[in-house]
Amino acid sequence: MKDEIAIVGIGETAFGKGFAESELQLGCTAIGHALDDAGIAASEVDAVACYTMEDTPEFEFSRSMGFGDLGYFSRVNFGGGAGCAAVGQAAMAIAAGQANVAVVWRARKRSGKASRFWAQTPPRVSTHWKWSQPWGLLRPVDEVGLLTRRYFHDYGASRETLGRIAVTLREHALENPRAMMRGRPLSIEDYLAGRIVSDPLCLFDNCLETDGAVALVLVHRERARDCKRRPVYIHAWAQGLAAGQQNMPNVFVPDPFTGASAVAARNLWRRSDIQPDDVDVAQFYDAFSSLILFSLESYGFCRRGEAAAFVEAGGISVRGGRLPVNTAGGSLSEAYVHGLNLVTEGVRQLRGDAATQVAGATTCLVTSCDATPTSALLLRN
Repeated sequence: MKDEIAIVGIGETAFGKGFAESELQLGCTAIGHALDDAGIAASEVDAVACYTMEDTPEFEFSRSMGFGDLGYFSRVNFGGGAGCAAVGQAAMAIAAGQANVAVVWRARKRSGKASRFWAQTPPRVSTHWKWSQPWGLLRPVDEVGLLTRRYFHDYGASRETLGRIAVTLREHALENPRAMMRGRPLSIEDYLAGRIVSDPLCLFDNCLETDGAVALVLVHRERARDCKRRPVYIHAWAQGLAAGQQNMPNVFVPDPFTGASAVAARNLWRRSDIQPDDVDVAQFYDAFSSLILFSLESYGFCRRGEAAAFVEAGGISVRGGRLPVNTAGGSLSEAYVHGLNLVTEGVRQLRGDAATQVAGATTCLVTSCDATPTSALLLRN
């Protein structure tokens, strides 16, 4: 299926907090925008894919949008690890002849307490969380904070390293009219003064709380030629779940930094004509700033322990960086829609109409969550 399936439509709602619309309404809005962007009627949609954490069932979207008969529908587990896999599975369905037009979406009202599963931790834990939650690792930020402190200890990174990530992504968001943090500059001094949420992660290391939705439309390359917008091709995709891993945190293995992302990276590069040195721009899942350090190394852009120096030297900036990262601001400064907005930004970069455009970009890596079983996409124009 290499380069055989194209993303031909992208759509988003506004991003914010406390929206009156339901997740169904937000999702329908984003899907409608994506179909309009592609120039494809809703009645032609015959496949859908989304996250298992999507609250609204597929038939509600199908009925509300006026989709045709669905011949394929799937959901991918592991929260933030699911986004690229949902796109990849929809592409696989088209490549296998199971469908012609696929829609992938994620709709969230993150500002509602019910949207955060860890906010409903029961007094007695019987799942795999029993190995971590009784010792205070109650939230994803606690789990990633533990891994981050270990990384600091092993490789000499510091809060200043994470601050450079947060400040760089905020600089990208300041040029993005869709970003929640547009108009709100962040200095390294602001960052270092930020409230600690879970040592060593502070407020600015955490993703935004966002209400909104994102959607994409996929078709075969033959159909893509007739669509309204320049197609962006899925060159390769992969999933990864490391042996011995559980959901989060990945600390029950000999090396916590050789986990799901390393597995996904191996699977991705062996299926691809593109290698790390060929990638022009990357959209790394950034629910927490330190995940970018882990991903830079897992996907082969830096050797182990070298990501901090890469970041501190400006390597992830659109202003002359070797690998511009999260060019719309990412989950830290654009919006947190479980990472699916990273895919839409990748599409914009390869169409050439991103707000912070990387000149001449022809290839883009998009990843899902490093700290969970995960997935990744390689896009090209």
